[in-house]
Amino acid sequence: MNNEIKRRLPLRCPACDAPLKVGRMFCGQCDTEVCGTFELPVLAKLTDKEQQFVIDFIKSSGSLKDMAKSMGVSYPTVRNILDDLIDKLNKIE
Repeated sequence: MNNEIKRRLPLRCPACDAPLKVGRMFCGQCDTEVCGTFELPVLAKLTDKEQQFVIDFIKSSGSLKDMAKSMGVSYPTVRNILDDLIDKLNKIE
């Protein structure tokens, strides 16, 4: 059994609540490091739950009917979740 805690990438500064940017990445294979200021990808700015919804939506070929069935909720509920996600993505971009 894996007892590791899944750590989530922080998106906001803990001191001032401003959006964080990526500053350093490294390769676990060869230890190459890349430093600079990089924007996070849009999907990385979503919560885990929102990211999972996007993944499930793609896997269901965009069928809200299939999404509603697999989530155990009504079609209008899934439509509202998608509309909220669309609004959030429009504000992020």
